Amino acid sequence: MAPATIADVAKRAGVSSATVSRVLNQNYPVAAATRERVERAVAELGYVANAHARALAGVTNRTVGIIVNELVDPFYAFIARGVEAEASASGRLCLVCCTKGDSRKELAFIDLLHEQRADAVILVGGSVNDRAFTAEVARRARALDASGSRLALCGRPPIGDGVPTSVIEYDNEGGAFAITDYLLNQGHRRILYVGGPAALSTTVHRLAGHRRALETRGLPYDEDLIQTGVFGRRFGYERIRAALGAGLDFTAVFAANDSVAAGVLHGLEEAGLRVPEDLSLVGYDDLPVAQELRPALTTVHVPLEEMGRQAVRLALADPGDELAPVSGSMRLGTHIVVRASVGPPAR
Repeated sequence: MAPATIADVAKRAGVSSATVSRVLNQNYPVAAATRERVERAVAELGYVANAHARALAGVTNRTVGIIVNELVDPFYAFIARGVEAEASASGRLCLVCCTKGDSRKELAFIDLLHEQRADAVILVGGSVNDRAFTAEVARRARALDASGSRLALCGRPPIGDGVPTSVIEYDNEGGAFAITDYLLNQGHRRILYVGGPAALSTTVHRLAGHRRALETRGLPYDEDLIQTGVFGRRFGYERIRAALGAGLDFTAVFAANDSVAAGVLHGLEEAGLRVPEDLSLVGYDDLPVAQELRPALTTVHVPLEEMGRQAVRLALADPGDELAPVSGSMRLGTHIVVRASVGPPAR
C-alpha cells in the first residue's frame, strides 16, 4: 500500500489539510476535539510526516502578506496597521506590497507571496469590474487554498460563489446614504459629489448610497453634480475651482474621501467662500485630517484598523476547527461623525 498522505489524514478526521498541518506543527490554536480526531487518524493510518515535504510547504514561514495600492495613503495605512497588529499577535511577520494602482502588480504580488508560503494574503481596496482580471484573482485564490493558505479581500467585493476567499467589507453604500441624508435634513437639495475613479467599486457603492438617499426624498440625481475622477487633495482643489468657474448651482459638497475634502476646502478658501456659512462640506473615511481641518470635517467613520484585524482572523481561521468563525465573510458598520463643516443652505 502507498504510504498515507496528509490528505488521507484530513479525510479520515473530517477536517482540512491545513488543520492537520496545524495539529502536527502545533503552530496555531486548534479545538481539543479536532486535535483528538486528527491524532487518532494519524495513528490509524500510520501517517509519518515527510520532512522534505514539510520544508517545501514552508510550514515554518509564519507570514501574512498585505497588498495595498499606496503606502502613504492613510486609508491603506490604517488597514495595514490592523493587519500587522493581528499578524504579530499570532506570532507572524507582516509583509507589505504596494501596487501603485497597477493590476498586473497585484497579481504578481499574490504569486510572490504564494511562493513565499505566506499563511494568508490580504488584498486591500476597491476593484474594477473586469471579468478577465477577476478570473485571474480567482485562479490564484484556488491555488493558495490548495497549499493551505488563504486569500482575503478587505474592502473589496466577493469574486464569485465557490471561490475560496475570506471577505471583510464595510457598509460603504449605507455610509454614503447616511451622510447624504444628513445634508438633506439640513435643507440642502443641490449636492456636488467630488472624487473617486468612476469604475472603482468603492465609488460605485458610495454613489449608489448617495443616489438612493436623493431618490428616497423624491429628488433628481443630476449627473452634472457628479464629478468623479481620483481620490486626492489636488483633485478636490482643482475640481471645486472648475465647478465654481463653470457656475454650477450647489449648496453642499460631498467629497468622496477626507483627502478630497481637504482639497475642496482649500479651493473654497481661495475663492473667498466660507464653510459652512457659504457652502457645507462632508467627507468619507474619518481619517486624522478630518479633525485637523478648520472647520473640523463632518464625515463617515470607517473602522479601518478593525477591518485589517478581522481580515487576518478570517483568513487564518479554519472551517474544520470548531473555534473558527461561522462564516468566511464579515461586514462592519459605518456611522456619521458630526463636526463643524455643515450648516443650513446660505440661500
